[in-house]
Amino acid sequence: MAMWRPWHGCHRCSPGCLNCYVYRGDARYGRDASKVYRTGEFDLPVRGRRDGSPRLAAGETVFTCLTSDFFVEEADEWRPRAWRMIRSRPDLMFFIITKRIERFAVGLPEDWGEGYGNVTIAATCENQQKAEQRVPRLLSLPIRHRQIMCEPLLEAVDLSPWLSAGIEGVTAGGESGENARLCRYDWVLSLARQCGTAGVPFSFKQTGALFEKDGRLYRIPRREQHEQARRAGLTTSRREIEEDDHET
Repeated sequence: MAMWRPWHGCHRCSPGCLNCYVYRGDARYGRDASKVYRTGEFDLPVRGRRDGSPRLAAGETVFTCLTSDFFVEEADEWRPRAWRMIRSRPDLMFFIITKRIERFAVGLPEDWGEGYGNVTIAATCENQQKAEQRVPRLLSLPIRHRQIMCEPLLEAVDLSPWLSAGIEGVTAGGESGENARLCRYDWVLSLARQCGTAGVPFSFKQTGALFEKDGRLYRIPRREQHEQARRAGLTTSRREIEEDDHET
């Protein structure tokens, strides 16, 4: 797994943005996270090492723009070049998470066609309203690989109408930080069951800081949130699903 932050900063556009970790991180250093700027690693996908090898090794999944949004308005002038770098590295899989799926077509390359095979687009759906707005749009677009991110998960979400229509994976997780909003285990479990019924891989990424299970409320330290989620045993892979189908 690799990270590529071609630009940094974002402005809030959704309920899930309220306690954004980027804003919290920048605030510690007195920076304004709403100011979007191009970073020094903008050209990372095409950089090489002294020995001639690429800095991003072939076969990596590259999580892209995690401290911004790939489709944020302020980055419109930089996005065409970013797409060209992505196209030049078919040996990498670029994973792009967005709350702005409605802006997907802005600056899209002319040769995009039905989508680049090395790009996964994941739309965030932190509540039912956003799921109903964003998932149909995600499915209507020419994208080869589509996923859904329910993080931070703020309420019970029903994704079942769309899971069999080309969704390759769903990730859920609670909100971190001192002011984190509640995440209930029942909401996560419901998503896991929906994905199991549809044969879609599911990942429970983190509990969040304020987590309710079986009627008990837990305050979970940041360092334990991923491990507690892993122990729930809800995460399934494509391989596990295919093996289960074969056994039945």
